[in-house]
Amino acid sequence: MADQLVWFKRDLRVADHAPLNAAIAAGPVRPVYVIEPELWAQPDSAQRHWAFIKDCLVELQVALSELGLELLVLNGSLPAVFAELHAKVPFAAIHSHQETGNAWSYARDRAVADWCRTAQVHWHQTPNFGVVRGLRKRTGWVKQWEARMTQPIADPLAKPAQAAVALPGAEWPETLGQGQLACPGRQAGGRQAAEQLLDSFLATRGQHYRQGMSSPGSAATVCSRLSPHMAYGTLSLREVVQRHRQRWAAVRAEAPGSAWSKSLKSFESRLHWHCHFIQKLEMDPSIEWRNRNPGDNDLRDEQNLDQARYTAWATGQTGIPFVDACMRQLIHDGWINFRMRAMLVAFSSYHLWLHWREPALHLARCFTDYEPGIHYCQIQMQAGTTGVHALRIYNPVKQSRDQDPDGEYIRRWVPQLSAVPTEWIHAPWHLTGQLQQRYGVKLGTDYPWPIVDHEKAAREAKARILARRKPVEPDQQTLDF
Repeated sequence: MADQLVWFKRDLRVADHAPLNAAIAAGPVRPVYVIEPELWAQPDSAQRHWAFIKDCLVELQVALSELGLELLVLNGSLPAVFAELHAKVPFAAIHSHQETGNAWSYARDRAVADWCRTAQVHWHQTPNFGVVRGLRKRTGWVKQWEARMTQPIADPLAKPAQAAVALPGAEWPETLGQGQLACPGRQAGGRQAAEQLLDSFLATRGQHYRQGMSSPGSAATVCSRLSPHMAYGTLSLREVVQRHRQRWAAVRAEAPGSAWSKSLKSFESRLHWHCHFIQKLEMDPSIEWRNRNPGDNDLRDEQNLDQARYTAWATGQTGIPFVDACMRQLIHDGWINFRMRAMLVAFSSYHLWLHWREPALHLARCFTDYEPGIHYCQIQMQAGTTGVHALRIYNPVKQSRDQDPDGEYIRRWVPQLSAVPTEWIHAPWHLTGQLQQRYGVKLGTDYPWPIVDHEKAAREAKARILARRKPVEPDQQTLDF
């Protein structure tokens, strides 16, 4: 029987892995992961992504070894790596999951497909998540998603045959990616960490998910924190959906209408949204770089970025404490909750009037859980360039008072303001010189003055946008003044 190549990409597990099972059924198996220099030269790549992936690869090696298989890690450009490997040890087929990635990975996959046709190697791509390739209209998509999520979870087939010839692998680089910001609070990768998170979320942490997910202070605990594991596939989405539904059914039976049940209902909706947004990028890859609404193409200047404003925003130095605290947590941890992600994008897009593309790349480099389909759809939605969604202009001071009423989150991430009382901490620019001296902070020296008047900037942004389009009905606007 001919060798079968299993190409691991963003699916770093052996459980519920259809390509692996298909390869095992077809012949001797050669599992491969390829470190691609061109991928890591892309502007959305970061060291924190590679660090998480390395954790996953270590555990994947162990899981494969328990099946009697050895993971071959190679370094180089595709399809050249496959061509060289094929010349040494011919293989009849490549098995992998479909990938909805960035424009670069899309072009790479097309090149691999061309090589496979020339080399007469069959490339079997299995659908991933609930994303449907080749879909032109979304009619009936929800039923397809449900059908996939309810399929039985497939364990690895027993006793696969290892490809006969062992080959040397590549050394793993210490650093990769364009984003090199330190991330000391990064989540650990690997399936073991993912399973522990899922277990603890469904057992205890998720009880107050619905109430606590909006505040960055509580969200770190009550949110599932599974997003990087779903992005890199240490768990399949089907595993998460089925485990969640089992727990939700038990909770509804014991306490219908409880906080637990409402929280799990909210989580269910977000599992649907996960694929909903990735499906959009699958159907229109240009969402990564082009305004979904062409009428907004000259709304903001993409070519002449206001570097001072961008740098202040990207480093957490805008002088708006809650915005800066959120950015600093994100840089440190590689994660922040959804509402604060939306606020960061809205602040850059409306208050600072920056084109969304460079902020999107910065956030991609910051998010350990960077998932292109979710990322770019959400960026454009929050930046107001879809042409169909309501404006989402967040008042950062109102958000601060609502989500961090005691100011403890700000004090943690903006220690320059640690001695400032709660009544002043949300808007410290109102402090007189005497009060600044009393509380040990000199604005403009220890902590910056606000880069903009946030209320004036929001009004101007709203006026600019509404002047170009039919105004949104008042009850549809999201104007957080």
